Amino acid sequence: MGNGPVNGVQRQSSLSAIPEFESALFGTNQRPLRNKPEAVHQRIARHDANYTSRVVGAAPVSTSLVSLGDVRAAAARIAGVARRTPLIEVGGVHGEPAFTVKCENMQPIGAFKVRGAYNMLAQLSSDARSAGVITYSSGNHGQAVAFAAQLLGVSAVVVMPETAPRVKVEGAERLGAEVLFAGTTVLDRKSRAESEAAARGLTMVPPFDHPWIIAGQGTCGLEIVDQRPSVTAVYVPIGGGGLISGVAAAVKALRNVRIVGVEPAGAAKMTASRAAGHPVTLPKTASIADGLMSVRPGDLTFAHVQALVDDVLTVDDGEIAAAVKWLFDNANVVAEPSGAASVAAVLRDRPAGEDVVAIVSGGNVAPEHYAKYITGQSILK
Repeated sequence: MGNGPVNGVQRQSSLSAIPEFESALFGTNQRPLRNKPEAVHQRIARHDANYTSRVVGAAPVSTSLVSLGDVRAAAARIAGVARRTPLIEVGGVHGEPAFTVKCENMQPIGAFKVRGAYNMLAQLSSDARSAGVITYSSGNHGQAVAFAAQLLGVSAVVVMPETAPRVKVEGAERLGAEVLFAGTTVLDRKSRAESEAAARGLTMVPPFDHPWIIAGQGTCGLEIVDQRPSVTAVYVPIGGGGLISGVAAAVKALRNVRIVGVEPAGAAKMTASRAAGHPVTLPKTASIADGLMSVRPGDLTFAHVQALVDDVLTVDDGEIAAAVKWLFDNANVVAEPSGAASVAAVLRDRPAGEDVVAIVSGGNVAPEHYAKYITGQSILK
């Protein structure tokens, strides 16, 4: 695919050589970003204070796509930290489709998020690491940042929703993070994180809308192609869009593979954004898939989805709950509802004539809730 424009969106070259990031975070020679239209053709386009000076500002407006080289560099960076998770062949026994699942629930913190979090923290300057980091998260990204921070000797603060599953809160705390709470939406916790970052001089580690996060998540796609060269379709859960952006960037550069995003019907922010032609903010979201409840995709993740993703589907909570149970019954795979959304779509739509890989993005689910899912006592909201 190379580094030329794709559907009008410019691909980046290697993120390992980003000269335009401000030295307060990434280097010793101070050189501020040029906030001009042509900046989109620099290594990183117009990233604001949110990522360059620890003073939090607006969302990033870069429309540069992550490249295969960026993802390969991330793979080298996270080697020995993130696991190369297995593919398991499932289905095809009781009339359901035969397909393969990529078990990201087997990562050290129980979800794919460790890939992007470590890739970003590992590239911060010594000054930024000394100052400490902060993020906002429904749970899994917070645990991933706490895990990466612990490995790198960095202090971490995580802002979670008041409704965050206790298993995810305790996971971040166990890894040494300070956990704060703010409201129930991503906007609530983002606002609190921005305030804390500005007041305490912390470096923001965004949950999805940053090229280093996306490149890290894309390493999952590299593994899929290597483990399953015959793959023709990859189904990916969508929250903010970091995972599908990275996976699509990697897989599409290597194979002519169909990339399908899956989000809850009660949190269909990417579906609405694609229909509008630009990122939109939903008035509210509701789903048992707590990790997929962002009210808005990122600007950068939306650009990736528009350029590289073939389709975005929605599944309802009943289908998600049934997929959690199906994975337990048929594959002994422990999936949280967010992680099972991709499988829900495959089981429902039964894609024919395709070699399908469905990413199970996480397995952090409260034991009492999981017991209800696998016994058919769903806890639909």
